[in-house]
Amino acid sequence: MDQKAPAAQVLQHPGAFALQTLKAFRANQGLLLAGAVAYYALLSIVPLLILFVIALSHVIDQAELLETLAHYLEWLLPGQSQAIVGELKNFLDHRDVIGWVLFATMLFFSSLAFTVLENAMSVIFIHRVAVRRRHFVISALLPYCYILSLGVGMLIVTLVSGSLQAMGQESVQFQGHRWSLGGVSGVLLYLVGVSGEVFVLTSVYLVMPVGRLSLRHALIGAVTATLLWEVTRHLLVWYFATLSQVNLVYGSLTTAIVVLLSLEIGATLLLFGAQVISEYERLGREPLKVEPEPMKTEKV
Repeated sequence: MDQKAPAAQVLQHPGAFALQTLKAFRANQGLLLAGAVAYYALLSIVPLLILFVIALSHVIDQAELLETLAHYLEWLLPGQSQAIVGELKNFLDHRDVIGWVLFATMLFFSSLAFTVLENAMSVIFIHRVAVRRRHFVISALLPYCYILSLGVGMLIVTLVSGSLQAMGQESVQFQGHRWSLGGVSGVLLYLVGVSGEVFVLTSVYLVMPVGRLSLRHALIGAVTATLLWEVTRHLLVWYFATLSQVNLVYGSLTTAIVVLLSLEIGATLLLFGAQVISEYERLGREPLKVEPEPMKTEKV
């Protein structure tokens, strides 16, 4: 079949493709997988951020690093970034108590989400796992290599964001008129954030599934998940600001509940993007209307 055939099928029948993807996501127990990823992400996010800040604070001012983290954590955890950054700051103020045992513990917990995410991807890309399995040593080292890569990415984003924020304080004067660059800086910061989302998601789709995934397919899934998350994120911000009564119901547990809910939604969209890629690959082998097979366990 022609390589352009899958794209042509999607363009001719976008609704049918979306419905097919939703059916496959449901057949793969996507919400259940997303719940597992979100739970382990909740365990991983604080130790992971602590490791990032401790490492990067040797080359970047800590206050600037925390400000950048607060800005972009707001994209992942709407309305809760300041609470997370506050806990990070409290921990960093007592970093001298961190021993090797605590450091190893944080490193272990920071890798849990990536391990569970790899297993979830294996369910969605079962056709790849059936053909080719990843060596267990690679699976064991993959989360730590990915954490290192994310740390480098955080360093680059912090430097770029600092430069853009500094540019926002400047102004341009032309023919007696002065224009502030604050608006331009804000737009560029937003574009950096969106581009960072696409880049991180693309890297996840390239690395986590078994076998080699084409960059074009990874970008399809990443752009889909990013667009869905941007819409969802703005709805979450509006909901928590206007309608939510979660603080009255959960009290002191509000931050944990809201963070878990945000991670659950984010994990769902992340895995849905992976399902889009899987169904797009499937179009190259099967007609669009072939029903997906539900995930089954063998009878003992």
